[in-house]
Amino acid sequence: MRGAPPTNCMAGAEPVPSVPLLAGGGGLLSGDTPLSHANRRAVLLTRDADTAEFEALAATLGIEVVEVLRQSGSPDPRTHMGSGRLEGVGDELTSRREDHPWAGVDLVLVHATLLPRQLVNIHDVLTVEVWDRVRLLLELFTKHAASVEARTQVRIARLAADRLVLRELVKRLTSGERLGYGAGGRHGWSGVLETVNREVASLRRRQRRHASARKERRRQRARSGALTVGLAGYTNAGKSSLFAALSGKEVLVEDRLFSTLETTVGRMQASPRLLLVDTIGFIEQLPSDLLDAFSATLMESLECDLLLLLADASDSPSEIRRRLQTCQRELAERMDIEERPEYLVVLTKADLLDDDARPRAKKSVLDLGMPDPLLTSTVTGEGLDELRQAILNQLHGSPHRLRLHPPTEEGDVQLAALIAELYERGLPVEHPGEVNDWDDVVELECWIDAASLGQMQRTHPRQVESVSKDELE
Repeated sequence: MRGAPPTNCMAGAEPVPSVPLLAGGGGLLSGDTPLSHANRRAVLLTRDADTAEFEALAATLGIEVVEVLRQSGSPDPRTHMGSGRLEGVGDELTSRREDHPWAGVDLVLVHATLLPRQLVNIHDVLTVEVWDRVRLLLELFTKHAASVEARTQVRIARLAADRLVLRELVKRLTSGERLGYGAGGRHGWSGVLETVNREVASLRRRQRRHASARKERRRQRARSGALTVGLAGYTNAGKSSLFAALSGKEVLVEDRLFSTLETTVGRMQASPRLLLVDTIGFIEQLPSDLLDAFSATLMESLECDLLLLLADASDSPSEIRRRLQTCQRELAERMDIEERPEYLVVLTKADLLDDDARPRAKKSVLDLGMPDPLLTSTVTGEGLDELRQAILNQLHGSPHRLRLHPPTEEGDVQLAALIAELYERGLPVEHPGEVNDWDDVVELECWIDAASLGQMQRTHPRQVESVSKDELE
């Protein structure tokens, strides 16, 4: 629910202070929160040299960063930025005119993950809306959440962030002299905090039901013999584009960070029952408590038989290494080494590379001790067939040579039915073509997993025969 908390949460309670805070809004606000952030103007405060990614996140929401103010030195424990710098920014915002470069600025971004007390203290000085890294990401998540599960996850994350700020406000109000006889008074913020706690508990129960349903679907897929290929990587690495190219299934594809928040599953075209799983991307310095809200969705991609680790080939070599290291770190934190699946490294957007950049991009991956990467492009189709072949080789090894026999006894099926079943369970490398005489033996090569082949041989013991290597030689 968007809007400020009620001014009197309970009988006898102190009215909620005038410092605006939106329950579920992810932080302190200076007024009514806009439903869209397009065309908003902001000033960015930072102690880091590189703010490109942070500015890209803001641009995804349509926010224009009009100026970046950098300050060196160690972070201030009270306000992160120095008090003098904040007072200067506050004076500039207060005294600006219509022709000032900051005209229209109603938002201050801080390139850091702030403590609740730091966020409150900065707001006290600037008196405008203040977002740190977490609150910027929360707005992105809110904008792109489409499914019921994604919206539930986002709501939990927003309320968790608000709860930390509420606790800071309650702590301030209850420090020192207390209200009421014998310090027994209660504050309006305390009532808001209790309401937030109840809603978080309810949403977490709903999230557990979503996770249980996902676990059951994974179990049913495993029982059916279907293998899964997860797509993981840094956000905006091209996962959804590659998913669409391999599966033929339409998904949201945008050149924006975090355009995918929920999981999409689809069967890989020209494959023997291989399911592709596309989900949320990694990002550097994402607070663990924020990503925990999305753990069920993320694990859908990571708990697979093969993982495709994607990186944007058009990035600089150092950026490719940095982003792949972020992916490695997230995998290490979320899965034990014995649980991690085998993986292939895929460099996407190869159509943006010239001939000289290709070996540099590959070398940046090899320098990390990773497998030789595959260069792909969903625009030109480059490398997609090679990627399909690599996936099949990794999951199934070499194709099986099979001999299909015509029916000879009661209970046997026609060759046409056998071939149709083979296409359903596997992927023949060569098409048998027209079989003029259905009494002849048909021999062909086929990609098929051991479980599916074994089931066919148990169902049709006289008709499905594996050709041994000795016979082939």
